[in-house]
Amino acid sequence: MEKKLINESNKYLMSTYNRYPIVLRKGRGTRVWGADGKEYLDFIAGIAVNCLGHCHPRIVIAIQKQAQRLLHVSNLYHIEPQIELAKLLVENSFADRAFFCNSGAEAVEGAIKLARKYANDHAYHDKYEIITAYGSFHGRTMGALSATGQEKLQKGFEPLVPGFKHVPFNDIKALEGSITKNTCAVMLEPVQGEGGIRIPSPDYLKQVRELCDRNNILLILDEIQTGIGRTGKLFAYEHFDINPDIMTLAKGLGGGIAIGAILASESVAASFQPGTHASTFGGNPLACSAAITTIEILLEDGFHLANCEHLGKYFLQKLNKLQKEFPSIIVEARGVGLMIGLELTKTGGSIVEKSASRGMLINCTSGNVLRFTPPLIILEKEIDRLIDVLEDIFEREPH
Repeated sequence: MEKKLINESNKYLMSTYNRYPIVLRKGRGTRVWGADGKEYLDFIAGIAVNCLGHCHPRIVIAIQKQAQRLLHVSNLYHIEPQIELAKLLVENSFADRAFFCNSGAEAVEGAIKLARKYANDHAYHDKYEIITAYGSFHGRTMGALSATGQEKLQKGFEPLVPGFKHVPFNDIKALEGSITKNTCAVMLEPVQGEGGIRIPSPDYLKQVRELCDRNNILLILDEIQTGIGRTGKLFAYEHFDINPDIMTLAKGLGGGIAIGAILASESVAASFQPGTHASTFGGNPLACSAAITTIEILLEDGFHLANCEHLGKYFLQKLNKLQKEFPSIIVEARGVGLMIGLELTKTGGSIVEKSASRGMLINCTSGNVLRFTPPLIILEKEIDRLIDVLEDIFEREPH
């Protein structure tokens, strides 16, 4: 059955993904099962999406109840779960207002529009440029792709959308030197995800905030991967003692259901008025109900956030021991919470494949960084199982 499905996938779907030869059929908690019945421990979690694991019972129940009431209505009307979700996010963040869409790329596109509209509204008509970082990833739509600081992803899609500059990540002097009278915003990931789990120095984002304030430009934080508890706090900006002007969310927000969001301060959000931005499916009742439940679970007694921070440290400790054992293969382990990377001296694709054959689903980004974004409910003993598998794989690798 699995082979038949893979053959049909290769026949009927566009070839936009290098898929592993696995068809996943069922998931519960930290585990998934293939069509052939094989069990896997999932250390990818849909690329940081299933933050509470697969099919969390409370999220499933919330979806079931909402599906019986109302699936979709237009934003021509007020939507009760959307209102409740907006209130929940605003009351637990820097923001005053929320806008809902369906994905991270959509959230980034909306943030770009909002920043430019704000500059225009305040008579800065020549302020349109947005500065982002090399190694960043902001999405695959044309605006988000143009903002992304990875030339390899942009190749073949030229001409890109104008008005974006890129500077080295974690280099405040380079950023300062790139600001001109045309700059309206700086957009950064607090921790670069697709860029290889790159963590800035402790004072970098605070310096960026001060630089933006001095130059009267907005700070946009792309928290699509870092947000919703992934780093041990509800939002990663909390680690750096700053507030952005605009923040984008998606991935973990719906606990497995597609939803994106733009959060902003009151003065900035005011630039979005009727007719300036919209989304047919954005903030639909089903997605918002899943997101409400996800946020409520994460906030209950702070358990999952504290657990994420503890397990992240435990995970890094184990990976650091591996690095000492295999210094010719492993450069370093780094991460915040359960957003962790293991940089190798070689490409990591074969390690991912070998791990999958041993029942462990991991990911490789930037060519040589193994990325781990497991559900926040992962257990120490499950981390130990992965470490044992990696240790055995590295022992068999040519040094």
